[in-house]
Amino acid sequence: METIPFDPEIDKLEDLKKEIQILKEENTKTKRNLMWKVRKLEKDKVFTENEKIRLERELKILKVEVERFRSPPLVLATITEILDNNRLAVKSSTGPHFLINYSKFLDSKLLVPGSRVALNQQTFGVVDVLPSEKDHNVNNMEVEEKPDISYDTIGGLDDQILEVKETVELPLKKPELFKKIGIEPPKGVLLYGPPGTGKTLLAKAVAHETNATFIKVVASEFVKKYIGEGAKLVRNVFELAKEKSPSIIFIDELDAVAAKRLKSSTSGDREVQRTLMQLLAELDGFESRGDIGIVAATNRPDILDPALLRPGRFDRFIEVPTPNEEGRKEIFKIHAKKMALSSEIDVELLANLTDGVSGADIKSICTEAGMFAIREERDEVTVSDFMDAVNKIMKMDHNEEFRKEAGVMFG
Repeated sequence: METIPFDPEIDKLEDLKKEIQILKEENTKTKRNLMWKVRKLEKDKVFTENEKIRLERELKILKVEVERFRSPPLVLATITEILDNNRLAVKSSTGPHFLINYSKFLDSKLLVPGSRVALNQQTFGVVDVLPSEKDHNVNNMEVEEKPDISYDTIGGLDDQILEVKETVELPLKKPELFKKIGIEPPKGVLLYGPPGTGKTLLAKAVAHETNATFIKVVASEFVKKYIGEGAKLVRNVFELAKEKSPSIIFIDELDAVAAKRLKSSTSGDREVQRTLMQLLAELDGFESRGDIGIVAATNRPDILDPALLRPGRFDRFIEVPTPNEEGRKEIFKIHAKKMALSSEIDVELLANLTDGVSGADIKSICTEAGMFAIREERDEVTVSDFMDAVNKIMKMDHNEEFRKEAGVMFG
């Protein structure tokens, strides 16, 4: 066998090929790394550009905010008269009256006597038209466009419902009847009776039946810290009712501001009396109130000021007493209508056992009976649940009477 002679050049060629292959692989890896870095840099560039745009926008907003804080404060004023040639008369919050020009770009519908505007401190030009002050003052009150309470959800007050219909509902729905007979409809209705007997429900039901806006205010909210604020709030409530007419103003706990006036020297009592006098003026109706019904409620009619009770202010007085046995039966049926009851429950027995309780107590009894059933994880409410609920609520009422007696005895 012939031996092939060793050729060192061939080995060198093989080594060179291997080195070239290694270089190619390294070059490919480097190329990939470079491409990945390029894509990353491109992404970073896009992110940086977006961040730059965002920061520039934020800088502009902050500059505007800084300029706004640097600008002088505006002067509050109230429009007193609208003149021709884009001029109007205003009374500033500091006292003086001014005749100023206003821009034609402002909405002329908003520029009416009584509107609040903001004036430039140097030129006294109208900068902005502010929202109505009464909207801010009455924002904590209950305002419902149409309450969902109807007469069907009120039990045991058939006579009271009839009187409220005649006094409040008819003047709003059929004012021509009063014109035909030739009498003025009653201006106000006073509901009086123990707590929880359905006075608020009656007012809401009337608003529901007449499609009127229901404005509820607790009389204690009229008592304010600063002089004149309570009277101002009373005016704002009646103005709001006029704007949203037909509407019903319901003043709950009327005795909070309408108690008999005494010879008192304290500033607090005098401020309450100012508020009462403003309420009397509004009830007198020096201005036409439009389609507005006024309903008030109290638990203490014996302490009300006689000036409030004369004809022309509150013309009708409707007592809302605790329900009798037939009334309690109706109230039980209303509140138990949606409850899962066992067939053995006798509503007449429950009405007989709850002598002297109010409608609110009956609702509480039904709720407590349901809670007893839920506590034992049952699907229906049994007689024993109602018995336990009656005992619990009646005991609470007894304890309440005991606390009242103890309060009288021990001051």
